[in-house]
Amino acid sequence: MSDQETPAEIFKRATAAAVRAVAGTDEVEVGFSSDPPGLAGKRARLPNPARDMNPRDAAIVRGAADAVALRLKHHDQALHTRRMPSEPQARAAFEVFEQARVEAIGAKEMAGVASNLGASMEDRVRRNGYDRMSKREEAPLSEVLRMMAREALTGVPIPRAAEKMVAAWRPVVESRLGTRLKDLSKLMRDQDAYAREVRRILQTLALEQGDEGDQDPNEDESAGEGESEDAADAQARGSEKDDTPTEMQKVADADGSSQQSVEAVEESDDGDMVGEGQDEAGAPQAQRRPDQKDDANAALYHAYTTEYDEVVDAAALCDPEELTRLRRMLDQQLSHLQGMIAKLANRLQRRLLAKQTRAWEFDLEEGLLDTARLSRVVVNPVLPLSFKQEKQTDFRDTVVSLLIDNSGSMRGRPITIAAMSADILARTLERCGVKVEILGFTTRAWKGGQTREKWIAAAKPSNPGRLNDLRHIVYKGADAPWRRARKNLGLMLREGLLKENIDGEALQWAHDRLLARTEQRKILMVISDGAPVDDSTLSVNSGNYLEKHLRKVIDQIERDPRVELTAIGIGHDVTRYYRRAVTIVDVEQLGGTMLAKLSELFDEESKRDKRRAA
Repeated sequence: MSDQETPAEIFKRATAAAVRAVAGTDEVEVGFSSDPPGLAGKRARLPNPARDMNPRDAAIVRGAADAVALRLKHHDQALHTRRMPSEPQARAAFEVFEQARVEAIGAKEMAGVASNLGASMEDRVRRNGYDRMSKREEAPLSEVLRMMAREALTGVPIPRAAEKMVAAWRPVVESRLGTRLKDLSKLMRDQDAYAREVRRILQTLALEQGDEGDQDPNEDESAGEGESEDAADAQARGSEKDDTPTEMQKVADADGSSQQSVEAVEESDDGDMVGEGQDEAGAPQAQRRPDQKDDANAALYHAYTTEYDEVVDAAALCDPEELTRLRRMLDQQLSHLQGMIAKLANRLQRRLLAKQTRAWEFDLEEGLLDTARLSRVVVNPVLPLSFKQEKQTDFRDTVVSLLIDNSGSMRGRPITIAAMSADILARTLERCGVKVEILGFTTRAWKGGQTREKWIAAAKPSNPGRLNDLRHIVYKGADAPWRRARKNLGLMLREGLLKENIDGEALQWAHDRLLARTEQRKILMVISDGAPVDDSTLSVNSGNYLEKHLRKVIDQIERDPRVELTAIGIGHDVTRYYRRAVTIVDVEQLGGTMLAKLSELFDEESKRDKRRAA
C-alpha cells in the first residue's frame, strides 16, 4: 500500500478486488463514477464512494459491487438474449426478474452479500423516490416485481420505504399469480427453466402476448406443448373483461423500457410504403376484421383528446428548494467538462462577435464629427468630408430554439450533458445578443395516462390516434435572461420526469413558437436519442404511426424558409429523419457538436450574404 493513498482509494481497490473474487474472474475492469452502477461486457461501473464515508455508504457501494459480480458469475447473456421477450414492457420486467435471481443466489450463499444488497436496495428506493409513491399509476410495475421476486426468492421482507408502493400492486399481482413467485425459488440454479417460467408469468400478468414470441424454435416438441398450454391459459385470462389487464398495461418501468421500445420501432417499416397484401398495421389484409372499414382518415395522425396535454414552465414542476439541489447536482457532476465546453463556447462567441463588428464610413459631408480630421476642421471649418457615420451590421436579429428529448432513454449521462450543454449555449449566445429558448418534451405518464383511461371508458373506439398526455416543458423562454432560468435546467435530473417521447407534436410546437417570434432569423436545434416511442399509442395503431407523423412534420419544417432546422442524434442515426443532422456516439461530444453545428449555420449565412452581395 502506498503512503499517499487516501482511504477512498484504498476502499476502491479493495472493492474492485472483491468484485473479481465474487465473479470468479480476473478479467473484470472496474471503474467508479457518479453515474448509476452498471455492467457492459466485462466492464463494471460502480458509484463513487463519499469522501466522509460512513458504514452505510460503504455497504451501498459494496451492494452495487456484489450485484455486478453476481451477474457476471451466474448469468448467461446468450441464453438471456434468446429468452428475452419482444414487448418493451415485458423486457423490462424480464430483466429485473433475472437480476433478482442472481442476487438471490449470492444472498443465500453469503450473509455479508445479503446485507450489502439490502443496503443498496434501500438506497435505490429512496434515491428514485419510491418511498413517496403510494398509488398504482405512480409506481413502476417492473420495480414492484423486482422487490416481490426478491422477497419470494430470499425471504427478505420488502424495504420499509417501498412498502406502500408494493402494497398498491400486491393484490393485483398475487390474485393472478398465487404462489408462482415463491415457486421460482426451485428454479434459481437453472437459468433456462427460470426464464421460461418468468415468460409464463409475464403472459399471466398481461405484459406479454402468449400466442407468439415465447416459443424457442430449438426446444423439443414436448416443451413446446407445455408452453403452448400455459400461453393459451394466459391468453384466456388476459382477455377477461375486468380492469386488471388494463392496470397492468397502464404503468411500466422507467428503467430501460423506452430505449428498448426505440429499438423495436426502428426495426419496423421506415417509410410510408405498406407491403403488398398488408394493411398499414402490417397485418395481412385477409386477417382484417369484417367490420373494419377502409377509412382514409384513420391513417391520418391525430390525438384522441388534447384536454390533458400541458405546456408548463419548469419551475412549476418542482419546488424551489429541490430545484436548487438539482442544479447543484448538475454542476457537481459535470464540473470536469465545463472547462472544455466553455472553450468551445468562447470560440463560437468570438466568431459571432466578429460578424457583429461595427464599421464606420468616413469622409462624409454629414454625420458625427471625425476626431481624426479635427485639425483640418480647426484650420478650415468649411472644409467638407470631415464627418463619419456608423454602418449598420449585416448580422441579422436571431433566435435559437433548443428542443431536448426528455424521454426515459435519455436518463443518466445523456440528459445531464444535454442540460449542461444547453446552459453553456444559452450563456454564450446571450453575450452575443442572440436570444435562446430551451424546451423539453415528454409525456405526463407511462403507457397512456388520463387520455388512455378516457378511451377505455368510451369502450375503446377504433382508430383512437395518440393515446397519451403530452408534457411540453419551457426551461427558458427566449426573452428570459439566463441568470433567471439557470436553476430550471436542473429539473432534467429529477427522477420520474423522463417518460416517453412523441417527437412529431413536440417539433410542431417548437416550430410554432418560433414563428410567433419577430426575429429575422430563426434556428431550431433538436437533440434526441432515437425514434418517437409511446407504447400506449403504438399498441393500438400501426407500428410506424408516430414515425410517419415525425417525418411529415420534419418535411414541412424543412420546406419552410422561415425556420432553419438541424438535429443531433445521441447513439442513434437521426440523419434518416433530418436533412441537416449529425449523429454522435459518445455523449460527451454533445457540447462541442452543438456549438460546431451553430457555427456552421452562421458560416452558411455569411456565405449566402457574400453571394448576394456579389
